[in-house]
Amino acid sequence: MKIALPIVNGKLSLHFGHCQSFALVEADKNSREIKETEYTQPPPHEPGVLPKWLHDLGAELIIAGGMGQRAQKLFNDNNIEVIVGAESDTPENVVKEYLNNTLTTGSNLCDH
Repeated sequence: MKIALPIVNGKLSLHFGHCQSFALVEADKNSREIKETEYTQPPPHEPGVLPKWLHDLGAELIIAGGMGQRAQKLFNDNNIEVIVGAESDTPENVVKEYLNNTLTTGSNLCDH
């Protein structure tokens, strides 16, 4: 599966819309292994652009610190599952926690 994470300064961005890049992590959910991590620059942040762009890149899941309700709906409309409330850490650590069912999430850090 391919997991997308918004990144700022090498770690998970706590606010989805303020990320500098995206980490696209290819992972095997059965073996719980990370196969590859690729960093890519997103297109300009405009409503509706990122969900389609990430869908076209093959993302099936996005993990973020915070994301507005409208953005979450747009991701769901593009068949991308959304997990919010994750803490800032490296993409590999966040994905390892997800794969091992130890990812702790708190409140959605975005309220719009």
